[in-house]
Amino acid sequence: MDTLGLLRIRVRRGYNLIVRDKIASSSDPYVVITTTQQKVKTNVVKKNCNPEWCDEVSLSIKDLNDSIELTVYDKDTLGADDPMGTAEIDLKPYLEAARLRKELQELPNGCALKKVQPSGTNDLADESRILWENGRITQDMRLKLRNVESGEVLIQIEWVDIPGCKGLDPDF
Repeated sequence: MDTLGLLRIRVRRGYNLIVRDKIASSSDPYVVITTTQQKVKTNVVKKNCNPEWCDEVSLSIKDLNDSIELTVYDKDTLGADDPMGTAEIDLKPYLEAARLRKELQELPNGCALKKVQPSGTNDLADESRILWENGRITQDMRLKLRNVESGEVLIQIEWVDIPGCKGLDPDF
């Protein structure tokens, strides 16, 4: 099996998304997350520019260098759905921390393993923390959407090992 593991992504909510339905003065947003081989999407939230999705999706990861793109769309009844912005999910800082998970068992719950600052090389809207919580490593990210006037999306990522797969262990 060439799958390394699963990336669980919790798409929590959007902030200040742009209005695409001018008549209703709102949008019907949903999120699509893509890699080179997969595409998953959230539910549509009707007439809301600050939606709460609370959806969970999983991607099978085969290449840790694969880019993961998040795109927000406005669902249209007639015609193609309108794009509302994109952001890239940068896994590198998270993967660096997740590779150490076997050595973290004694850490207190809620311990911050790493802080990631917004920069020109990521789409973070503000500081992101990689946390040790209940035996898991998670990272909340507030992503600033590109190619649009405004909008941010809050997600949480978590690596899930699959039995029999290489995972993040370089010695497998």
